[in-house]
Amino acid sequence: MDLGFGGEVAGFYQRYRRGYPAEVIDALVSAFGLTRDDVVLDLGCGTGQLALPIADRVRAVIGMDPEPDMLAEARRVAADRTNISWMAGADTDVPVVGSLLGKASLGAVTVGQALHWMDHDSLFQSLRPLLRPGGGVAVVTNGSPLWLQDSTWSQALRRYLELWLDSEVAATCGTDEDSQTRYSESLAAAGFTVGRTDFHYEDELDLDRIIGGVYSALPVNLLPPLEQRSYFAKQVGRALEGHAPYHEQIDVIVLTGTR
Repeated sequence: MDLGFGGEVAGFYQRYRRGYPAEVIDALVSAFGLTRDDVVLDLGCGTGQLALPIADRVRAVIGMDPEPDMLAEARRVAADRTNISWMAGADTDVPVVGSLLGKASLGAVTVGQALHWMDHDSLFQSLRPLLRPGGGVAVVTNGSPLWLQDSTWSQALRRYLELWLDSEVAATCGTDEDSQTRYSESLAAAGFTVGRTDFHYEDELDLDRIIGGVYSALPVNLLPPLEQRSYFAKQVGRALEGHAPYHEQIDVIVLTGTR
């Protein structure tokens, strides 16, 4: 499954995608009673934003992603870690993980800001047999996209991106309440006990992080060509002129399904 997020995009993803607050990792450990005996699968792991901090709390983490360049970045960043393995695969490859586990079980499966690329109904059904009692699935949503936030700078960014792309920029990446409701209902239908915890924090961005964040969300074919990136950055700066400081209100949703 090629979503177009290889090449340079993987590098932008590793550099600019925000990580997760320590409270979120604490919530995951608490929800499933994770210990040093547990193995966790981080599905759609990207470059390891969620896999790395979880690995500090469990025996081992399997980071799984369909994009080889994302995994290459993850391996580079985690070169000194001995309890993380990286596997190429999508949600449709989950049964392979079950075959590799044999009689062993997972403590948890985490999906960080990637479920919108997956068939969640089929995925949740296929995950349940792989989990130990008390373990479960966590869908972690790490804030709205930069262009859909409730601030004047975000609205200005969206207007410019729509002009530049000549199309509407409205993808929520699964962060909206309708998506959360669908995920909750799907978890319940698969036999999980559903819970939800919300976290909120604030950040302040600069233009470099805004532009890098945009690049990290674009497939390779939509990245501005190298010779146009200086111009693109200047145009974004002009579009956001007068809207600084660029405060970001980040709402993290941890949706859990416990077996």
